[in-house]
Amino acid sequence: MSTKPVKTDGAKTPARSEQVKLAGAVTLGGLVVLFAGLNVGEVDVNWVFGTWQTPLILVIAVAFLLGVGVGVLAARRRAARKSPR
Repeated sequence: MSTKPVKTDGAKTPARSEQVKLAGAVTLGGLVVLFAGLNVGEVDVNWVFGTWQTPLILVIAVAFLLGVGVGVLAARRRAARKSPR
């Protein structure tokens, strides 16, 4: 008994796309952990009224989170301008 080959339109199955997303997330997570492990040294953060000493990865994480916050606020503002009133 022979089976006919099934023609596909090239679309990924949900299981395959989930595997790709998981692999991407694991890879990105591994890179973040590696980056954090390499940046544990103490650095001086100079403020207007003094100096604060903290691990470099904390400085990077706070700067990243502030950047994400500014980006989200800017995107919301842009979306509010474009929406019909």
